[in-house]
This record gives sequence, structure tokens and C-alpha cells, in this order.
Amino acid sequence: MSVGSASPRRRRLLSSVAAAVALVTLLWWLLPVGSDSTPRGRVVLSTGVPTGVYERYGTLLRADLRRDLPEVEVELLHSQGSVDNLHRVAAGKASFAIATADAAASYAADGGKGAERLRACARLYDDYVQLVVPQGSPVRSAADLAGRRVGVGEDRSGVQLISRRLLTAAGLDLDTDIRAQRVGIDRMTRLMREGELDAFFWSGGLPTKALQDLVRNVPVRLVPLSDLAGPLHRQGERTRYYRAAVMPPDAYPWVQRGEAIKTIAVANLLVTTEDADAELTEAITRTVIRSRDRIGEEVHAAQKVDLRTAVFTDPLPLHEGAARYYRSVKP
Repeated sequence: MSVGSASPRRRRLLSSVAAAVALVTLLWWLLPVGSDSTPRGRVVLSTGVPTGVYERYGTLLRADLRRDLPEVEVELLHSQGSVDNLHRVAAGKASFAIATADAAASYAADGGKGAERLRACARLYDDYVQLVVPQGSPVRSAADLAGRRVGVGEDRSGVQLISRRLLTAAGLDLDTDIRAQRVGIDRMTRLMREGELDAFFWSGGLPTKALQDLVRNVPVRLVPLSDLAGPLHRQGERTRYYRAAVMPPDAYPWVQRGEAIKTIAVANLLVTTEDADAELTEAITRTVIRSRDRIGEEVHAAQKVDLRTAVFTDPLPLHEGAARYYRSVKP
């Protein structure tokens, strides 16, 4: 029977069904269907000491995250550095953090609480170890630091972790052979400016603003450290994350005057836990990679963030959300 020959009651029923179908179709286009996968909520990013590269990188990354993820509130926390950051993430006090690969390996090897839950989103950029002394200092190698006032970083910092290992490689004990000043880069530069420090170690991206400010006003010198690469690696599995590296001549041109400095480097990772939401982690990883050039204009170290190397996050496995992003952009 055709629609035209249908009874009035049947015609009204068919018209109602057609109207309902049209309404559902319209709603399908205008309203979210199923769950809304847009990341939202609050994220705490633990960075580092004021005036350090972690802090500046985190500040710039937060701006890009706010642009890309407007429904996500991003809070920054200052910290003592890598070791502190790992404790915070593992304890749930931070959602994401920046930490060096050597610190992550040591945290796991020492049985740090929650270490098995730690995951990485990306390998970021390398930190370069910088041993800074006044220009007229007799210190020509790390071994010459015996008995001197030396800044070694705060107690939960990656700086102090590597300072201790470098001093051991040089035949010195941080606790007994030097006069260790356990302070961050913000205080180390001030103490050297005031003549209260004979040397300090810093491990950070190039260049570090606090050190840039120091070298513009105080005559200092950078001591080569590459001779310690062999003794450093002989300390065991935990030190395999260090590599011999060369600081380019233009890192601190006021100091280097066209000379490259042979030193030690270690990779930085963006760290979270396996419990972090996969969609949020995928979105944050995407912003980290895409923001490289913009952040790199102010934090030169960020220019080294590279899609081709970002997946190499040893000793931490990739978070599933980050892995999902890298698979989506794989050629």
C-alpha cells in the first residue's frame, strides 16, 4: 500500500517517525555523541629552582598547554630538581615533571616508592655539566677542588647526584674532601659574585639564564670535565646515562671566547605515572613536540627536542598515551 493511499492515522504515524529521525540526525551533528574526549581537569607540573632551565621551560610549556588544552588548568611547582620531581610524581603530588635519566635510574635502583609506576612522555633535551670557577682560580680539573668551597646543588637535585659522582671519579668525596655548599643555581651564582664560593657544579640546558647573568658581570672560567667520562662509567650501571659531550663555543660567549668546552651530558625526560589519563598524556606529548620551535626561541636547549629521538626514554617505558601520539605521526 502506498503512503498516499494510507489511512490518516498511518500517515500521522509515518510523519512522526520521519520527524523523530530528522531530530536525532540534527542532534547528532549539533551535540556531542557518546563521551567527550576533550582533556580537562587540573595538571601539576613540577619544574625546578627559580632561574633554572626547568623553571623557564615549564613556564613556556604551560602557556602552550593553555592554548592547546583550554579545559586543562596547569599549575607549576618549583622544586629542588630531578630527584625531588621524581618523588613528587611517584607520591601523586605532581602529575608531570622534568627529570634526568640518571636520576630516574637511581630512583628505581634505590627502590624509590612508586618507582615501578613511573613512565615517560618524551626525551626532551640534554643537560650539560658546567664546573664554574673564578677566572683567576688555580682549579684546572675537578681533582683540584679538594678543600675548596664548592656549590653542589640542593639535596634532592640532579645536580648534586652528578656532582657526587663526578667528584668520586676525580678521587674526591663530596662529604669529606670539599666544603660542600648544598644550594641551587640561584644561590650559587650569588655566592660566587660575593666571593663566598670557589667553584660550583651546574647541570642544565644551554644556556642557563642564571649563569648567563653571572658571566656578564663576573670574570669566570669553565673547567673541562670530559676526562672523567671513563672513571664515571666505571662506577656501574647507574652511570651509563652520562656521555662525553662538547659545549658549543657560543653557549657562553663572554667566557668561552670561541672555545668549545669538553664536558659530560645527560638526557632529560618528561615524567608521569602509568595512571595518568591516556588522552591527556597524548595531548600533552603532542604540545611538547609541536612547541619546540616557539619555546626554543627563548630556551635554546628546547630546540633539541626531536620527534625522532623523543621516544628513547630509557630507563623509563613510554606511557601508553605518549606512545599513541608517536604512532599517530609515524611516517
